[in-house]
Amino acid sequence: MNIKEKGIRGGTRIPVELPVQIRWTSREGVEQFVEGKTCSMSGNGLFIATAIQLRHDTPINFTVSLPAGITNIPMQLQCEGRVIRQQNIGAPPGIGVVIDDYHLAAIESLA
Repeated sequence: MNIKEKGIRGGTRIPVELPVQIRWTSREGVEQFVEGKTCSMSGNGLFIATAIQLRHDTPINFTVSLPAGITNIPMQLQCEGRVIRQQNIGAPPGIGVVIDDYHLAAIESLA
């Protein structure tokens, strides 16, 4: 796996593709939900490939599903963060987000 060097966004970014669920509240007060996938992650943020466009500083909650191959047991990285950039041109479209708070939670099996 190639690790990208530290760039203008700060932190070393690791290219990784994992499912993400994103929730936010619209300006009208309606809770919204969309799925995407990570393109890269760092210690303080990530880039999420998704077709949504959110304003700079929009607060979001997002959950990254971490497979057992990475963590030994299936886990979720549950985060609070905010949008810091949009990527509308090029591939893939998506949002850059900073992580303000997080915790890891094991996914309990239904067996």
